[in-house]
Amino acid sequence: MAVDLSDAEWVRLAPLLPSVAPQRGGRWRDHRQVINGILWRIDNGAKWREVPQRYGPWQTCYERFSRWEQDGTWARIEQRLQADADAAGELDWRAQADATIVRAHQDASGARKGGSARMNHVPRRRSVCPGVD
Repeated sequence: MAVDLSDAEWVRLAPLLPSVAPQRGGRWRDHRQVINGILWRIDNGAKWREVPQRYGPWQTCYERFSRWEQDGTWARIEQRLQADADAAGELDWRAQADATIVRAHQDASGARKGGSARMNHVPRRRSVCPGVD
């Protein structure tokens, strides 16, 4: 399923992205093409290696996604688009999540892997004859 950005979406998003001007290492692949590849991967739940070639090399999509996560680009985009949507009255801040329906996996509890030392302790069996181990 294609989820490529519409022209209107691209017009809003483009000014929020880093410059594509040549820097050390050469010119960046087109941001729109790469973002469409990232969106394709997210929409399909696929692995990076499965991103179709029409979006460029999968490594480029992954590296751009990772770099923008680290440098705060994604956070700035989210903040700006959220502020714009809020100003336009498009957000409903009254939404709630009921914790009774959000289940966490048992491994998400933060417990030490393998359980506690006390849980792993197996008591030695006592001899039937006192004084004999």
